[in-house]
Amino acid sequence: MREIVFDTETTGLDPRNGDRMVELGCVELINRIPTGESFHAYYNPDRSMPAEAEAVHGLSEAFLADKPRFADGVADMLAFMGDSPLVAHNAQFDFGFLNAELAFCGQPEISLERMVDTLAIARRRHPGAKHTLDALCNRYGIDRSHRVKHGALLDAELLAQVYVELTGGRQIGLELAAETKESDTSTTTVKPRRREFRAARPHSASAEEISRHKAFLETLDSPLWAQ
Repeated sequence: MREIVFDTETTGLDPRNGDRMVELGCVELINRIPTGESFHAYYNPDRSMPAEAEAVHGLSEAFLADKPRFADGVADMLAFMGDSPLVAHNAQFDFGFLNAELAFCGQPEISLERMVDTLAIARRRHPGAKHTLDALCNRYGIDRSHRVKHGALLDAELLAQVYVELTGGRQIGLELAAETKESDTSTTTVKPRRREFRAARPHSASAEEISRHKAFLETLDSPLWAQ
């Protein structure tokens, strides 16, 4: 099964208020395994970049000034996505911007039936816990040390790993078996480890211990077993 994990960076929180998408990153999964195929693009939003948005993703007006418009690369993006399910974290947000950009350049919107929301999955699996991408990376031991600022492709790569864990994790043994060539007939013999012989330890009380115990019992005043 082919799935596309994607993330967006934007100028703000709501495309209905004039905010635009400025970066898109997509990662391909086949049977929940990253294939190494990806799609990544920056877009000139034709508007100013609010300081609070730039502080999140680090994309300035100057950096985006010479980048293509979304409409210029929409065909390549749609070809990469195909008709696969689209996985995103807080997917309503990303789908909202993606469909707003598609509408803006006269393209049909992507059906919400293709949406897979990892935030909703995380809330079901870990109720009451933190569900940010950073928190989920920490929960599943996914290295995010190279994530200084938000970046669409980097976040999509991290989310792909989180998504695999949220949906059951990798079956390492099966994965290794699948990678083994049928023509490989080599075998590995595991020899049992030799254990050093140890003589049985004595557990019976010695005559001296029995004598001391008897003397101790005689000091007890009206023991229960004597009544």
